[in-house]
Amino acid sequence: MTPFLDLKSINAQYRSELIEACTRVIDSGWYIGGNELTQFEQKFAAYCGTTHCIGVANGLDALILTLRAWLELGRLQPGDEIIVPANTYIASILAISANGLTPVLAEPDAASFNLSPANARAAITARTRAILPVHLYGQLADMPAIMALAREHGLLVLEDAAQAHGASISGKRAGSWGDAAGFSFYPGKNLGALGDAGAITTHDDQLAQTLRALRNYGSHEKYKNLFKGINSRLDEIQAAMLCVKLSKLELETQHRRALAAIYLQNIHHPGVQLPQVASSVQHVWHLFVIRTQQRAALQQHLATQGIQTLIHYPIPPHQQQAYQEWSGRSYPLTEAMHREVLSLPMGPTLSEEAALRAAAAVNGFNA
Repeated sequence: MTPFLDLKSINAQYRSELIEACTRVIDSGWYIGGNELTQFEQKFAAYCGTTHCIGVANGLDALILTLRAWLELGRLQPGDEIIVPANTYIASILAISANGLTPVLAEPDAASFNLSPANARAAITARTRAILPVHLYGQLADMPAIMALAREHGLLVLEDAAQAHGASISGKRAGSWGDAAGFSFYPGKNLGALGDAGAITTHDDQLAQTLRALRNYGSHEKYKNLFKGINSRLDEIQAAMLCVKLSKLELETQHRRALAAIYLQNIHHPGVQLPQVASSVQHVWHLFVIRTQQRAALQQHLATQGIQTLIHYPIPPHQQQAYQEWSGRSYPLTEAMHREVLSLPMGPTLSEEAALRAAAAVNGFNA
């Protein structure tokens, strides 16, 4: 059996270091807002190439709190429009709705699955105040074009970098392009905690100060509250384990790239569309996603060969009951992608031999 992602084996590689990190926190007697959090925030900011990293409870909170901070700072107003790709995971859109802002869905680029700058431009209205590009599957959106568009129209940019730890364009990493970025450290991410965790990166001193208060009940100083904040804190044990795993991230990314190269070089099925990567983009392959009009049959075929696959994601946000007010809308490319995408096994402990077997199994599929 070739699992889609083997979290147990991934974390087993670093078992002794993870246990040491946990023991250090337990023995310290300090479990929230201590040195481990500070160390991780500094290391992750340096890794991304930003001035600040603010640890929070999860990736959704990272997006929600950033938009909330811009509201508190007067940079956004309730009802303002935020452009977001139509084919993203629903969390990107939930963050907008949660703040009383208006999501404006735009179709993606057919080759990269990411937000199309041309479609983003077409979606701009007098109420548009921000763009929320999503770096889907581990490949950055066209950030040079998106940033140029944003500056032309005076828009804020919030990167959803939940799947793109370490991805870059011309050496500039995810999290350092926009005015801010939200990261998830959900266990299955390229940089995964052993529980929920997230972070925001930014160069903006005022935004960072506001976020640090908002994540902690709105408190900038104990028992003094500037804002009606929430409790969304990255705890000491998760921060300590993330420090361990951050030190391994580049090696794991190299292995993901080697696996992706095997897939790209060895899958030749005429009914399968492979992912495309621009020459300036350094993809980190959170997911290796193919497209096929025979998805159900191919998935069943691979299962009979002992190869586990997943679908990211079967239902687009505008067709979810949560957004039933959008049920009459149509986004043809987004809908086609959600019908056709299939994620092959990918992870830092997947062997090259297993990737070759998966590629051969795809080639052996008869529709």
